Amino acid sequence: MADFTEMLTPDHMAMIARQSVFFVSTAASEGRINLSPKGLEGTFRVLSPNRVAWLDLGGSGNETNAHLLADGRVTVMMCNFEQPALILRIYGRGRAVLPADPEWAELAAHFTLLPGTRQIFDMTVESVQGSCGWGVPLMQVERHRETLVKYHAGQDPAEWTAKYSSRTHSIDGLPTRPTDRYIAGSTADNGAGD
Repeated sequence: MADFTEMLTPDHMAMIARQSVFFVSTAASEGRINLSPKGLEGTFRVLSPNRVAWLDLGGSGNETNAHLLADGRVTVMMCNFEQPALILRIYGRGRAVLPADPEWAELAAHFTLLPGTRQIFDMTVESVQGSCGWGVPLMQVERHRETLVKYHAGQDPAEWTAKYSSRTHSIDGLPTRPTDRYIAGSTADNGAGD
């Protein structure tokens, strides 16, 4: 039923490439456990068998950032809602890479940045668990939502920066590394410039 590997295999990578949604879970030593669904097209990348990353847009909070700063542990889960049944859990340690960080340009080059991009989460894979997924329903994606990207695209960059820079703590009071600038998100902008 369940099997563990120390890295992502080619079969894992092929399964990941077909997914429209993934889930990110983090926790600190105390406080709430955070579980976030993610699903914007093209926002998850396998960089190597032992490294993955995902693009993060501004939302209602910044819990993943705070938990990774406090603890570093992260689990990403993907469910194959089509055939064959499969659940994939990627365990490891992660960190938020912000536009002001020296490694931003290298990491951002793997993505098409979207309006509202505030950080990229960079995860070192420590182990991977595949399990049957026989209890997960069969479902099909109707379409991707455009609401979040449209919302960010319509924001004034200065107001956006002020709003997201003020989010300096998690809901449990853990500090975050706040984003200090707005990413325009054009396909020509890899985030390296202003």
